[in-house]
Amino acid sequence: MLTTDQEIKKLLIDAKTIAVVGASPKPWRDSGAIAEFLKNKGYKVYPVNPQYQEVLGMKCYPDLKSVPEKIDIVDIFRNPDEVEPVIDEAITVGANAVWMQLNVVNETAAGKAEKAGLAVVMDRCIAVEYRALIH
Repeated sequence: MLTTDQEIKKLLIDAKTIAVVGASPKPWRDSGAIAEFLKNKGYKVYPVNPQYQEVLGMKCYPDLKSVPEKIDIVDIFRNPDEVEPVIDEAITVGANAVWMQLNVVNETAAGKAEKAGLAVVMDRCIAVEYRALIH
């Protein structure tokens, strides 16, 4: 589990592609706003949600397997009890890291990701951490 500012900062600096699982075009959902924030910060963002064709002008993919390039960070906006299948898919596609957003805590899924060699961040907002560590 990445917990120190230095570890998280390195992950954010090294990453180029971020898949946002649970991305939504609904303005009251944080997932779309954060996908747009990350895009504006220079990341290649892939919204992932089978319910939508597009999120905020970006093509939306039904699952991680459909994303056309290697994923550095899988940013997860799902309920804690829905995280494990996302982790399994992140492992299958060879993602470098999984990031569970604020209030998304699933120790079993985190352990599975770590055992498979993925970096894990849990119960933190990627935008808050970016603003605090990268500016």
